[in-house]
Amino acid sequence: MSTDNTGAAERVLLERRLDEQRSEIAAILDDLSEAEARARLVPSLTTPLSLVKHATFVERVWFHSRVAGLPRAQLGIPDTVDESFTLEPVDTVTSVLAAHRSACEESRRIAAEHDLDEEFTWHDRSVSLRFVHGHLIAELARHAGHGDILVELLRARRGA
Repeated sequence: MSTDNTGAAERVLLERRLDEQRSEIAAILDDLSEAEARARLVPSLTTPLSLVKHATFVERVWFHSRVAGLPRAQLGIPDTVDESFTLEPVDTVTSVLAAHRSACEESRRIAAEHDLDEEFTWHDRSVSLRFVHGHLIAELARHAGHGDILVELLRARRGA
């Protein structure tokens, strides 16, 4: 793929890869019942539903807070990563997927307002929007893999 001086081809590639991983995250919940989506198969808080809820948190932390500059408190997101896996009684497959879809749409809108080389503070250093895209691609791919394993175990339980 060739690129012009604006890096448009690179940006399209990063955005497509990120959207692919966003879709993989949402697909974790395909064909799962509410009980299966909440099933804890590992000692941590990781469940299929909590993985999607965590991915929503990740979108909000990186794009809504770090890139757009909104405080976490204003966004209503937890202070810690571990808390982002906590499921509330009101969390359902439908509500968590809707929140994820909405967060991804807002992330796309925010990213479109910034150049790939623009930098943002992360801990004690600066990272580019390019880094943010790459980081999210890797993190979402890792969590989609976790979800694939959980879903495989759940389907084996039901004999599918």
